[in-house]
Amino acid sequence: MNGPIALTQLPQKNIFRAGDVFVLFGELFGRGYANGLVNEARQAGMTVIGITVGRREADGTLRPLTDEELAAGEANLGGKIINVPLMAGFDMDAPAGTPTPTEMLGKLTLKTWTEDKLDWDHIATCREVGVARFKTSLAQVMATLDGMIPDGRNVFFAHTMAGGIPKAKVFLAIANRVYKGRGDRHQSSQVLLDSDLGKLILQNFDEVSANTFGHLIEASAAIRERAERNGGQVRYSAYGYHGTSILIGDEYLWQTYSNYTQGYAKMRLERIAQAAWEQGIRATVYNCPEIRTNSSDIFVGVELPLFSLLRALKRENGGAWAEAQWQACRELLSEAGALDTVMQKIADFYATDVMKGYGNFAAWPMPNSQGLADLMIGASDDIVAMHKERTALITDLLSALVIEASGTLMFRECSAPSGPVLWLNHDIIARQLNQAHG
Repeated sequence: MNGPIALTQLPQKNIFRAGDVFVLFGELFGRGYANGLVNEARQAGMTVIGITVGRREADGTLRPLTDEELAAGEANLGGKIINVPLMAGFDMDAPAGTPTPTEMLGKLTLKTWTEDKLDWDHIATCREVGVARFKTSLAQVMATLDGMIPDGRNVFFAHTMAGGIPKAKVFLAIANRVYKGRGDRHQSSQVLLDSDLGKLILQNFDEVSANTFGHLIEASAAIRERAERNGGQVRYSAYGYHGTSILIGDEYLWQTYSNYTQGYAKMRLERIAQAAWEQGIRATVYNCPEIRTNSSDIFVGVELPLFSLLRALKRENGGAWAEAQWQACRELLSEAGALDTVMQKIADFYATDVMKGYGNFAAWPMPNSQGLADLMIGASDDIVAMHKERTALITDLLSALVIEASGTLMFRECSAPSGPVLWLNHDIIARQLNQAHG
């Protein structure tokens, strides 16, 4: 892919109606992109069905949800949950009586982790065990799901699985330096990826964020064939991130958060969608703008592009509603006129040579650098400090708007998707919001 393929037109078609089935392939936790899609499915009157990743006991055993957990999950989702654990990744898997990859990482220390070596033959075996476990459980889920989908219904599978960071103490300390470290505390992301620790994490990212999409498409073949045979249509969506075009100066330009170590898995996710598309399966990865979520908060600075959405709202024929969003943001800051200062900080941030150097689509995901960390984390900290409350940030308000718009765009575009990989840039997000609220 030589450049991002943008969604440029607001989707007009909607094939999904009451009685059709929406399957959330990933658990619905807190704030996140998935909420926007689930809201669209509910509004369309679709039957919402979810899955669970299950829960781990203290000894690492994977179990289904308890009755109480299941009831809470179903109330949150607004639909039934198939209670078979679909925990992805292999970091907690191993043949009986042998160490899991996470246990192997327990031997690494902060002084030696860059040179410490892992037993790759054993890790390969653990990966086979983890994948087999996942696919066995997935077959169970699909057998149950098949009985929940009436003939002739349209089916929307929404893949939302992402992540894969092993729960190893040594990595948490390293991650703080890679993603949050400035000055002497800065750690090179490339050093991490070149280490055995980093290589293991990249493999686990692939299994969680990407390969699960392929497993879903393959395991739902019988459901897909039955639906299509009886006049229904089946669609698959997945959430990607591969940079976003935002308003920088007077034009929309592609920019990215670096270092986005999950980027390699997100490109693999794109390739899985492309391969499915070539087989006539309508599977689309939507590369969405950066937002703040429970899981993204480790990445300090990932939220900075959100401020540019305010300018896009005005640029894309925004009216009174767009102005109201500016005013709501002003009221979150501690001083009058502070929003102008914030917007100037963002303009200055993107005008730096450092940030211009990261605007290379072909080189994505680029490693971090000392200069980038000092600039980006510094800007993020300065802007957070300008708020009245650290628990009520402008980026929370803007994240909710992106979740809303991306959910609508993905849901509608999936009726007649224009390709396997699409970027939802700030221009189409702003146009969708202005149309919905104008």
